[in-house]
Amino acid sequence: MSSVVHLIEEGREQREIRSLPSSHLQPQNAPYVHRVGVPRKQNLFKELGATVKETFFPDDPLRPFKDQPRSKKLLLGIQAVFPILEWGRSYNFAKFRGDLIAGLTIASLCIPQDISYAKLANMDPQFGLYASFVPPLIYACMGSSRDMVIGPVSVVSLLLGTLLQREIDPIKNKEEYRRLAFTATFFAGITEVTLGLFRLGFLVDFLSHAAVVGFMGGAAIAIALRQLKGFLGIQNFTKENGIVHVMHSVCQAAHHGWNWQTIVIGVSFLAFLLFAKYIVSPLKFYNDYMLHFSFSGVPNFLHF
Repeated sequence: MSSVVHLIEEGREQREIRSLPSSHLQPQNAPYVHRVGVPRKQNLFKELGATVKETFFPDDPLRPFKDQPRSKKLLLGIQAVFPILEWGRSYNFAKFRGDLIAGLTIASLCIPQDISYAKLANMDPQFGLYASFVPPLIYACMGSSRDMVIGPVSVVSLLLGTLLQREIDPIKNKEEYRRLAFTATFFAGITEVTLGLFRLGFLVDFLSHAAVVGFMGGAAIAIALRQLKGFLGIQNFTKENGIVHVMHSVCQAAHHGWNWQTIVIGVSFLAFLLFAKYIVSPLKFYNDYMLHFSFSGVPNFLHF
């Protein structure tokens, strides 16, 4: 019955609106049928504050601290800085065994890799090991991601070595070169900490995929060209990273003869790596697939 009454009232309102003259049907002269609430207009500073909060703090990191006693806020603040105090209480031997196996596996890869990264930066090999040991230890106490990989990378090592060797010779002035390297890494760390505190990680979204892929591809080519010095056993190698300068240095060293021992060792390791990647890995996948297919096919065969 109430629905019929509403329909009759709506029809009456529509007939009244149609019976009005055309001057009353203008938007500014139209009668109010439904009143809609309009939010109060904020001033410029409030709008700017809301925009900054939405951009830099979309998840509101201070939400757990609201309506909490002072002691609880202090405890939550310490746990926010050191997440190990929160998840360490549920840590057990089973998780430690898995972490131990994963750590030994990654260490077997990181030791030779980080030594090569140190050579890319024209540093002694032990500094590559320091860079792979100290940062993960700090991140284990202050980090919150279980899948994050912390340590030196090839692009940063190449950029550091390229930047510093233009200013100072890493062989003649080793101590000064090492001091400049420590200074550069210190200010790079300060910059990253500042970006993290101001939550400026969203700036990465403004980098196009083509720019990132091109940068990584160019860095890979530059790293491969720098390995020709040790691969061919060249003593006097160019300090430039351009392909023209590197190939010119390689051709000049060819007149004096390349070191065949280093070439044999390099080709052997390269062949082993390619064999493990393109032969062993697909073969293992094929064996696992055939094993799964055979076990899953036995019940079907017995069923028929």
